Amino acid sequence: MSGDHRFLGLLYLSPYIIGLLVFTALPFLASFYLSFTDYNLMSTPTFVGIANYAKLLTADRTFKKSLSITLFYVFTTVPLKLAFALFIAVILNYKLKFINFFRTAFYVPSILGGSIAIAVMWRYLFADVGIVNMALQGIGFEPVNWFGDPTNALFTITLLRLWQFGSAMVIFLAALQSIDKSLYEAASIDGAGKFATFWHITMPLITPVIFFNLIMQMVQAFQEFNGPYIITQGGPLKSTYLLPLYIYEAAFKRFDMGYASAIAWVLFAIIMVLTLIAFWSSRHWVYYAGDKRS
Repeated sequence: MSGDHRFLGLLYLSPYIIGLLVFTALPFLASFYLSFTDYNLMSTPTFVGIANYAKLLTADRTFKKSLSITLFYVFTTVPLKLAFALFIAVILNYKLKFINFFRTAFYVPSILGGSIAIAVMWRYLFADVGIVNMALQGIGFEPVNWFGDPTNALFTITLLRLWQFGSAMVIFLAALQSIDKSLYEAASIDGAGKFATFWHITMPLITPVIFFNLIMQMVQAFQEFNGPYIITQGGPLKSTYLLPLYIYEAAFKRFDMGYASAIAWVLFAIIMVLTLIAFWSSRHWVYYAGDKRS
């Protein structure tokens, strides 16, 4: 490749490279430095060593509670969301009438679910006089205090996350459609039932996609902010106070940017550890083409 072509290629890539450096790499490194400082956004950062991390891990009860709620939220929503997305993908894999319409309809919530407007809508749906309680009363049940009870409040946030299953569903659907149909025909000839076929043929062949969706959904769940912030503001009794909310309030309400950066880096470390564990475990349950496993 000539020098002119290389320069032209870099020129085309320059907007992305500049954006990556200015809006991702630089803030990433700056937050790491700030996590070792006392910085209120107004004065010059003062280096305090590991004081922020020491306080965070030993004396901050709010962080411990927020971390436990965040872990519960992630380990609840991710498996349920993946299971539901796979279930819907299996149904949509059949050649049914108006199937393209249903595939689009099920995908739409994943586009809209993270928006402020949907979070506001969710808040009104589960309000004391919202549509959900009106429907419950219509079939003879008592209205539920969705936002006043800690368990119910976390449930509404979890339900919003599950409702956004469309992106995972589309990826599962693509994986299902890529499976060689002759494998199903051979299993049918051998007398295998639908459950046995799904468990012994479909599941092993889509494990790479399950693994991909697992990582992506886990990272996204740890970053959840809009729902808890708009719907419950972290309450009641901080029952929906996920770590991203804690980071936001520490940085932009208390103006303790150094401490907020420390929380963010601890969150990053947790995501990294769980991701590495997932990659380590994948050798035991993810099957790629060409694998020779007994």
